Amino acid sequence: MKKKTKSFKFWTSEDVENTFDIKRQKNLPALTEWLDASGIVLSKETLSILDVLKDELLEYIEYLNEEELKVRFIGKIINLVRFDYLGRYRTFFGRQLTAETDEYILSGEVDFMVATGKMVPKQPFFFLHEYKQELKRDNDPLGQLLIAMVAAQTRNENDNPVFGCYVTGRLWFFVVLEGKNYSVSNGYNSSDADLTTIVTLLTKNKKYIEEQMVKLGL
Repeated sequence: MKKKTKSFKFWTSEDVENTFDIKRQKNLPALTEWLDASGIVLSKETLSILDVLKDELLEYIEYLNEEELKVRFIGKIINLVRFDYLGRYRTFFGRQLTAETDEYILSGEVDFMVATGKMVPKQPFFFLHEYKQELKRDNDPLGQLLIAMVAAQTRNENDNPVFGCYVTGRLWFFVVLEGKNYSVSNGYNSSDADLTTIVTLLTKNKKYIEEQMVKLGL
């Protein structure tokens, strides 16, 4: 039987749930653990930069388009976390990701991912997807993130959870997919004190990635 091909951008969260028998859970332990980042301490320099970014976002968020949101804000946050590590894994922007299931060829461009590899992404750990501007709601950002995470789960061929985040304007939603279950956090407002929490959670995820690479011998 010929496999169906469907780009990430055409998936909704309901499509993903129905096609792959995935269930949304309110309190998936992996997400609960991630959101408890009490052991992460940010430097004074980082906190000072975040204060400036927070004020800028609060002033301009209604007027920023998607590219401006990426360049002026999200990119700076990613640089603060410094996901890239000694050539063993790094950040990838606007890269294609493809995976094959029994029925589908899943493929699409991912806005941002952290994965092993130098020239091309190999084993993905974390996705940040769908930077949607404040007043634009023309698709399902959760669905597009979730299908990319399913593709990563298929490629990775292990039982480790896949982590992700999608952004709509000032709000950041953190997502974990583990097996056939996933959970989504409440939105964190990046234009107020939640910005510190957002960077703390990203930093905790970086530590998790490094721990997993040791366990997997990567």
